[in-house]
Amino acid sequence: MEILSRPMRTVRFCHPQLPECAPHYGLLHPAGAIERLDGAPWLGGQPTGAWFDGTQGQLLAPCLPGKIVCVGKNYRDHAAEMAQLRGDTGVPPEPLIFLKPPSALAAPGEPIIYPPQSQRVDYEGELALVIGRPCRRVPVAHALDYLFGYTAANDVTARDLQGKDKQWTRAKGFDSFCPLGPVIATELASDAHLSTTLNGKTVQASSLDQMVFPPAVLISYISAVMTLQPGDVILTGTPAGIGPMQPGDQVGVTIDGIGTLTNPVVRGL
Repeated sequence: MEILSRPMRTVRFCHPQLPECAPHYGLLHPAGAIERLDGAPWLGGQPTGAWFDGTQGQLLAPCLPGKIVCVGKNYRDHAAEMAQLRGDTGVPPEPLIFLKPPSALAAPGEPIIYPPQSQRVDYEGELALVIGRPCRRVPVAHALDYLFGYTAANDVTARDLQGKDKQWTRAKGFDSFCPLGPVIATELASDAHLSTTLNGKTVQASSLDQMVFPPAVLISYISAVMTLQPGDVILTGTPAGIGPMQPGDQVGVTIDGIGTLTNPVVRGL
């Protein structure tokens, strides 16, 4: 069975008409209807002919990655603001990678939990890549052949803990610190616009072509370190404009061709 290859927007969803509202993958059509797939599309899932009203369902994180690989300081303007904020060096000579645990995943609309250990939790709107085929040591020229599609992400960060720990695992790894969605688009313009809003005010804005290391370079570089599996996610870095969120805020990450990933912020216990 071959993976669906036409341009499409896929989702992972639950619906009251499905037994126990069990999660399924689906194709999101322009009118908002969802056609259920019989499996993950990057594993060959095919349309079943079963249709659901998208307004009555609930969108979940669009994939369940085995690992979430993140890239730091991949926009020059963000590297400059981090140098000013924390005294970091500027743009790294090669991709700077780190991991978020899969337990950090959050769905569209699901709360970002502000942990009691932190006094400053920041938003970081980003483009995310979803891997479609196993890849190891792939050359840049062929790296996009291993990509299934693109979605939006928020690399939520406890900024004070990042500075305190001098490494990023705790600051980036809290539950709910990786909102992802709402859809995976299999095609995206290289100069698509990314913006982040906080309570409706735009706080980040950039074109994706401003990345220091574009998606093909990132896939090639990371696959030379670790084997990437279908459904794995790469967060490609954030542009300038990072800042703190507070409980009661609402943050949105919008990417042309993907849509808006929106999450409220709530205080954790």
